[in-house]
Amino acid sequence: MTHITNSLREKSRMNGAESLVRSLLACDVDVCFTNPGTSEMHFCAALDQVDGMRCVLGLFEGVVTGAADGYGRMLDRPAATLLHLGPGLGNGLANLHNARKANTPIVNVVGNMLHTM
Repeated sequence: MTHITNSLREKSRMNGAESLVRSLLACDVDVCFTNPGTSEMHFCAALDQVDGMRCVLGLFEGVVTGAADGYGRMLDRPAATLLHLGPGLGNGLANLHNARKANTPIVNVVGNMLHTM
């Protein structure tokens, strides 16, 4: 009974980032091309912690989205991207436009900053 209790306790510690990574894997997305910033660190940690997900770092959003597009076209499989905030998404939009025109499957994760009033 202790093993079951410990197993349930571990599952209850899953955060939203880990849940997202596990959801991606459940949908056959097993690679994430990333250009993270500080607001995406929980997701980066989850990418490292969950078995089966491969994380590929890119130093510019255009590289990340282009790599995801090429991966999807060559393997006919979806890839994920992790982009830093709205400007990061803006930097990758040209390649995302090309991917959309080619019907390349891509899941984009875009960070967001905490705003308080």
